[in-house]
Amino acid sequence: MEEKQTNQEIEFIKEKVKERPLNRKKLLRRTILTASMAVIFGLIACLTFLVLEPVFTNLLYPEEAKKPVELQEENPAEEMRPEDMILEEESPQDVSEPGASSAVVEKVELEMSDYQRLYRLMYGLAQETAQSMVTVVGVETDLDWFDNIYENQGQSSGLIVADNGEELLILTDNAVVASADSLQVVFSDGTRLDGTIKGQDESSGLAVVSILLERIPSDTKETIRTAVLGGSGSSILATPVIALGRPLGNADSIAYGMVTSVDAKVNLVDYNVRQLTTDMAGGRGASGVLVNLTGQVIGMLQPEGDAGSLLTAYSMTDLRPLIEKLSNGGRIVHLGVTGTDVPEEIHEELKVPLGAYVTEIQMDSPAMAAGIQSGDVIVGVEDVSVHSFAEYQEALMNLTTDAPITLSVMRQGSETYQEMTVEVTPE
Repeated sequence: MEEKQTNQEIEFIKEKVKERPLNRKKLLRRTILTASMAVIFGLIACLTFLVLEPVFTNLLYPEEAKKPVELQEENPAEEMRPEDMILEEESPQDVSEPGASSAVVEKVELEMSDYQRLYRLMYGLAQETAQSMVTVVGVETDLDWFDNIYENQGQSSGLIVADNGEELLILTDNAVVASADSLQVVFSDGTRLDGTIKGQDESSGLAVVSILLERIPSDTKETIRTAVLGGSGSSILATPVIALGRPLGNADSIAYGMVTSVDAKVNLVDYNVRQLTTDMAGGRGASGVLVNLTGQVIGMLQPEGDAGSLLTAYSMTDLRPLIEKLSNGGRIVHLGVTGTDVPEEIHEELKVPLGAYVTEIQMDSPAMAAGIQSGDVIVGVEDVSVHSFAEYQEALMNLTTDAPITLSVMRQGSETYQEMTVEVTPE
């Protein structure tokens, strides 16, 4: 009896515990739920990091504010004129006589080696100034008849005009960048970087392209410099100049000559600028700058001037306000007016009011829509009085809004000029 009971207890101990059946659907639901919660948590963490990272970065490493561009024009350097090259020496016998003074002119004979040395010196100056020059390439993508993609590339010279602490700003031809799908800037050492349009003006045909300084290699930074802008007044007439960039139509070409005229004016839309004419022959699609013999840039070459094949340039003095505004990302306001000053004698004899005399209105322009006509004289922009076309363009240059503006206009009546007020919406 006891043996039977012992056997039963042993059998009970040897019983195998049966596991609970696995619920696969419930396990799958828990796995999906856990994975979903992990994904949601990760997304929340990423969004939180993206939102708060710039805040903490600015608090820990505050960036310096970008400096507005203010272009400074250097005083025109005193260049040696031909009459100053004559050596003057005092005669000993004249000096011995009190109150007497005269000069003995010594004749200087130049040899071929002197000319060669002069041209080597000018070429050296050109090489130094070329450190401020780049090539701007506009790439335009299109499709051929068989839907194959091909690229058209337009090239123009560019001038490094400013460094605002964040970007390198380059002045170039707007025709190259206006229709481009992408822009590239090629530096003198061959480095090629993507650029973006900072500002552009269709009337003057100029644009400013920017490149982030952090993207420029340190080796390239050592080979470039910001251009020195010089004055281009009447004092530069008949002075030697160097044309750099693409004056002959091909890259890195160079020409030597002199300024032959500084009085001509080019009447652009809402902007007049003096034209510098030279005795240098240029090539088709010429671009680049005019430089004096101290390395100052005094003019921006026109692709197609009014002097035939001779190189002409816009005065850098007159372009400076426009370049400065484009470099700061400002918008150039245009109303569609072409005009000039009212001469003092015309004002006195014919009683034409002093102001911006309208010679032409651009078709479908804001000025035409507002009813401004040729022969009108603009005497005020908003609350600013205007006595010349230069003051009119300065008033437009100072506008910072696209809101409608009020012009005070004098229009000739049957006997005298009548004042009227016109509201114009800039484009």
